[in-house]
Amino acid sequence: MSEDKAVAMNNGNPVMEKIRGFIKSFGWPRLIIALFLISLFIAAPIVGVNFGSSLSNTLMRFGMNSVLVLAMVPMIHSGCGLNFGLPLGIIAGLLGATLSIESGFTGVPSFLMAMLYATPFAVLLGYGYGVLLNKVKGGEMMIATYVGFSSVSFMCLMWLLLPYKSPTMVWGFEGKGLRTTISVDGFYKGVLSDFLKIDIGHLSIPTGMILFFAILAFVMWAFLHTKTGTAMTAVGSNPTFAKAGGINVDKIRILSVVMSTWLGAIGILVYEQAFGFIQLYMSPFNMALPAVSAILIGGASVNKASIPNVIIGTFLFQGIVTMTPSVMNSIIHTDMSEVIRIIVSNGMILYALTRKTEATR
Repeated sequence: MSEDKAVAMNNGNPVMEKIRGFIKSFGWPRLIIALFLISLFIAAPIVGVNFGSSLSNTLMRFGMNSVLVLAMVPMIHSGCGLNFGLPLGIIAGLLGATLSIESGFTGVPSFLMAMLYATPFAVLLGYGYGVLLNKVKGGEMMIATYVGFSSVSFMCLMWLLLPYKSPTMVWGFEGKGLRTTISVDGFYKGVLSDFLKIDIGHLSIPTGMILFFAILAFVMWAFLHTKTGTAMTAVGSNPTFAKAGGINVDKIRILSVVMSTWLGAIGILVYEQAFGFIQLYMSPFNMALPAVSAILIGGASVNKASIPNVIIGTFLFQGIVTMTPSVMNSIIHTDMSEVIRIIVSNGMILYALTRKTEATR
């Protein structure tokens, strides 16, 4: 009888081991957040929130923010840590966007020119940022935070002083200095989010944005499997060993920072074309925090990240931030969406930044 029990237990173990292995690889925190998001989607129709509209909003916010989260990957791989200096890349993107409008381009050429104008700024700022981080090895994330904050404050002056002349951007009463919010309607609004858009009832899928992110994510994945990408991973894993192997550690780190800054610039352009506005002055101040939190919630750590971490983390973070206010508003019948969104988003940021676990795939 005891032998039969032992056989039965052994036969049951593989299933339990698979379940335990899945939970371990996926991670309890991500599993709990995913189950909470699923419960919100289930509860939405019950409390009177349209499921199709809720899913559409989540997919839209995923497309808007995914490239900004992807910008974290190169610096994590090279050992530079989480890119709290993302506002530097965002500033490059804002410069590209405003120069494109100043030049008078419209439609798809306007978006392409914004990317083209943003690229040299991103390369230049990323190079200087990378040189600085090479001088403060071990304290990159703290220095990155100060770089991000100070650059935003400096640009508050420059947005007023730069010689822009476009009437759609400058203050009307003075004729100089950029406005706080600039509409991109008539320029590059919706060039990605409306491209190949699929509408099924209340469900709307921004196919163009998702495809654009997929292309960038594939390019990043392919790059990380090249000789240079492997060297970047080696630098992040063990810089001493990488240096002994003939890899120029400082050069690789600078390359990763330039890539991250450029992706940040492209990411804000993707965000703007869906949002419909360019937001200047203090708006980029805290934009690094949601991106950092999303990739950490996706299972990344300060020294390891993957494309699945970006996809899962962005969807979970944006899904919770989108769904919680609408469901809670319907339950309590009071418009507290902004209060709830701030509580939930900052709570998830706090959780993500206090994680000490290793990265998961």
